[in-house]
Amino acid sequence: MYRFHYRALIKITGILLVIEGLFMLTSIPFSLWYGGTDLYPILISAGITILTGSVMWFTRRNYDQRDIGRREGYLIVSMTWIVISVFGALPFYISGAIPSFTDACFETMSGFSTTGASILRDIEIIPKGLLFWRSMTHWIGGMGIIVLSIAILPFLGYGGMSLFWAEVPGPEKDKLHPRIAVTARRLWGIYILLTFAMVFMELAGGMNLFDSLCHAFGALSSGGFSPKNTSLAGYSPYLQYVAILFMFLAGTNFTLHYLLLNGKAKKALSSQELHAYLLILLIPSVIIALILIFTRSYGIEQAWRGALFNVVSIVTCTGFANEDYMLWPSYAWFIIFLLMFSGGMAGSTSGGIKVVRHVLLFRNFSNVIQRQVHKSAVIPVRLDKKPVNPKILHNVLAIFFLYIITFGIGSLLLTATGLDVISSMGSVVSCMGGIGPGLATTGPVANYAHLTDFAKWVLNFMMLLGRLELFSLFIVLHPAFWKQ
Repeated sequence: MYRFHYRALIKITGILLVIEGLFMLTSIPFSLWYGGTDLYPILISAGITILTGSVMWFTRRNYDQRDIGRREGYLIVSMTWIVISVFGALPFYISGAIPSFTDACFETMSGFSTTGASILRDIEIIPKGLLFWRSMTHWIGGMGIIVLSIAILPFLGYGGMSLFWAEVPGPEKDKLHPRIAVTARRLWGIYILLTFAMVFMELAGGMNLFDSLCHAFGALSSGGFSPKNTSLAGYSPYLQYVAILFMFLAGTNFTLHYLLLNGKAKKALSSQELHAYLLILLIPSVIIALILIFTRSYGIEQAWRGALFNVVSIVTCTGFANEDYMLWPSYAWFIIFLLMFSGGMAGSTSGGIKVVRHVLLFRNFSNVIQRQVHKSAVIPVRLDKKPVNPKILHNVLAIFFLYIITFGIGSLLLTATGLDVISSMGSVVSCMGGIGPGLATTGPVANYAHLTDFAKWVLNFMMLLGRLELFSLFIVLHPAFWKQ
């Protein structure tokens, strides 16, 4: 059996719990300002989290950097998401705002995994401090608490490429700088800059500071938690277009943002994945807008805004809503269902299969046909004019196959609890892709409160699988992972 260095697991998890506890404390100003009953539950929860993390951090001996290999990286990342979600549920559970621990864990896993699926029937009665923490879980999870940790841990004597490899989504890991900690800090810098930009534009549109922060956290993390029951439906068209812009930016590879900020626009805009991403957003938006114009008598601007908002929200796996797409003709919301399998670009905060994998699948399929016609031709699959390593293609095919199989099994499990087929399929693909709203009884104006506890734990597992892009968690669960 492989000898794991558990000291690294315990100490790094302890550090992350301390960081999580400190983030909990950011909710206190809003609790005080709005005079909610959540001040002491937040303080108690933060205290428990920081104390537990400190004990784990300081009571274990130090470890050598070389002790963190690829296996330790996968184990740390998988376990960390579970631990931070359990501790993140404490404010909701202790306050009584969510009296069921299953529901509290579901809401928090949904936050950290940036899914946005909620069990809250009436969001607006929840104290503001708890709602801010709910949105903060999105913001932390968006770039990944692990990426946050490798931006900070070098100052504490820790770090590790293995953590970055296991956490950052996409078939390839783009490094902006040879030192991984510098990369993480630059990614977080871009993330913070975009967050402030969205808050400023929302404030300019008349939204208050609290709502601006919560919606910015939800948009930039591709999460979708809103402090309002109707999400963004009650806001002006201007604010909805602001949300569209930043959902789009959040679903774009952050490496491209870095290139644009450094004046390398030509290189950024030449990305073939970006071109495919734009087509996936624009073509369905035009089709749905036309459907709404001719079948629902929408005005041109209203139809375009409704279609574009929901397509961008679903493709980027954000989950904000400005209207109920389940009221559209069935062929319109079926397009939405198909888009749930897309996802944004690799290296973004969005979930799903990712656009680049769809591009590689399509090109590989095209190459297979060409090789059938020209038997002796050697035709490599190319992306951005560069040949793609066959190993990457194999991984893409494997993750696509695994995604579909997992979706099927998850849908069967939910159907077995008595949930209808459409709701089951919509819930599973939504939670796997980190989208939030599903179909039918879990659609954009509904929630997940009516599901059984078993169904909620199944979806918890799906959210974790999707956040770690399946392989990171399945690798840990595979017997070979534990063998020498």
